[in-house]
Amino acid sequence: MDTKRILVVDDEAKMRRLLELSLKGMGHDVVEAEDGIAALEAFDAASFDLVLTDLRMPRLDGMGLLRALRERGEDVPVIVLTAYATVETAIEAMKLGATDYIIRPLEIKDMELAVTRALALGTVQRENRFLRSEVEKGWGEFIGDSPKMQELYRLVRQVAPARSNVFIVGETGTGKELVARALHQESARGGLFVPINCAAIPAELLESELFGHQKGAFTGAVRDRIGKCELADRGTLFLDEITEMPLVLQAKLLRVIQEGEVERLGAQHPKKVDLRIVAATNRDPQRAVEDGLLRADLYFRLNVVRIDVPLLRERTQDIAQLARHFLEKYANELGRKVPQLSQDALDCLQEYAWPGNVRELENLMERACVLCVGDTVTLEHLPADIIQRAPSVVSSPGAAPAASASLALNPQIEAMEKMLIQQALERSGNNKAAAARLLEISERALWYKIKRYGL
Repeated sequence: MDTKRILVVDDEAKMRRLLELSLKGMGHDVVEAEDGIAALEAFDAASFDLVLTDLRMPRLDGMGLLRALRERGEDVPVIVLTAYATVETAIEAMKLGATDYIIRPLEIKDMELAVTRALALGTVQRENRFLRSEVEKGWGEFIGDSPKMQELYRLVRQVAPARSNVFIVGETGTGKELVARALHQESARGGLFVPINCAAIPAELLESELFGHQKGAFTGAVRDRIGKCELADRGTLFLDEITEMPLVLQAKLLRVIQEGEVERLGAQHPKKVDLRIVAATNRDPQRAVEDGLLRADLYFRLNVVRIDVPLLRERTQDIAQLARHFLEKYANELGRKVPQLSQDALDCLQEYAWPGNVRELENLMERACVLCVGDTVTLEHLPADIIQRAPSVVSSPGAAPAASASLALNPQIEAMEKMLIQQALERSGNNKAAAARLLEISERALWYKIKRYGL
């Protein structure tokens, strides 16, 4: 059973003890509070999945606790327990967001059933809030007015209204997920945008994540679980790093596309779904087909429309705007004045090749914002290996001190090696075996270097 943290609020110690024993018997963790004030103090120290509260208590009663929780933005499910039930109090409690209302003397079985229902409802509500918030991201996060980006905007707006599947291709850090979100946001599909990273989930769990399962379908399946394909019904399913999906699951996904139905693990009957699939990869998809990483028939069904996301080095005129955006973002997080970017530093950024694309630039601007104590980010706030790749900047009169461009060989080699390892890990989705193959070294050697460089 999935253990939850439950707060029991009652001024009677015996009742708190009874509820604690029952809830712990269900496999949950229990915290006790003697009244509403103590309950709010408990919320200051931890979060809870459910609250069981009495109505009549000193200092702050159950109704007051409900109001305070809502005012604080805590939307945790609440079950009210009371021996003084009236229609008016029940209605008021429900208006304040109570999930259930139980009259004492307490029947333990009724209480346990109400707890199970309330926890299930809370889980669904949290998932829906998360998925709804995911929908709101995307289109407004694009930054750049270069011709490459203008062409991308045009293509997204043209393709979005269609139901056709889309294949997004681009290097790590270019913003493939932003493109997928924009396609969904600009479409007329009323369902959710549901992302899943095929490289981040172990193969043995990915099938359940995608297709869901019935209770008892396998060891550990203690309850029904809805899969991402069902969640995306009438919406958009975004499959990031599709080439990392095992071939056997690619075959099942192909059936979902062809038949328009999904079957949970352990289920007797399939369920109809209306999906638009947007897939993405940082590989050459045709090469992935040739290498046996991507089924050809699945590729043809997904590659109805292909969108190539431009590399950052292909739109260097956007770097100044992106850098300012990230400096503002992290300065605000740190509570500091937003620093300016010196011309030398900007020239250096525009000459760099950006193997990690926009994500690498964001990380670099976060670093610069942390290191900069003045009003301007200069060359001294940038890593030496990036400065050394901009010869015109290093040789200019306003360049960083010679110490920043040391010619010592060993540090240069180590910096390069560390950067290449980081790039390989990013490209492989942190898959150590795949990263070792990219680097053409043994996996054991890679683990040693990861430990050595603190990656």
